[in-house]
Amino acid sequence: MPSLSDIPPPRRPSVPFLLAHPAHFLALGFGSGLSPVAPGTVGTLWGWLAFLALQPWLTPLGMGLSIALALALGWWACAVTARHMGVADPGSIVWDEVVAIWIVLWLAMPMGFWGQLAAFALFRYFDAAKPGPVAWADRLFKGFGWRGGLGILLDDLVAAFCTLLAIALWRHFIG
Repeated sequence: MPSLSDIPPPRRPSVPFLLAHPAHFLALGFGSGLSPVAPGTVGTLWGWLAFLALQPWLTPLGMGLSIALALALGWWACAVTARHMGVADPGSIVWDEVVAIWIVLWLAMPMGFWGQLAAFALFRYFDAAKPGPVAWADRLFKGFGWRGGLGILLDDLVAAFCTLLAIALWRHFIG
């Protein structure tokens, strides 16, 4: 476990930072986290588009295995990148949004464009507003190292669950 003296002073990510380490490239969502405006929304949008690009090439099982691998690699990448940035949960780390929207789309598909847009909007609401269980998950693991990496991912996974629950309730009672 790194000590506080091992943590560098906070730094703002840049293209050179993005390219300096594979963990940065992944955690910053292949550059989508460098957006100066709403990086979480941009990362989620990138995740949505990447899911649509991957979907024709992967079976549902293949997508599930890819998501599991993305979670494991993301845990490592988020922990490393947060430590290198000197910020426990920087907004520019968007891999958590990418994987979470993949989970939502993987489990809720098939949906047309409007259904996918609704899933995107619901996920962004739960991730940004952090109601109830999302706020709890956001507070659960803070800091650096493996706990911090898990903490970065966990609130987005809970937001994905809340999104899926809302979609399931909508489908049950309305659709």
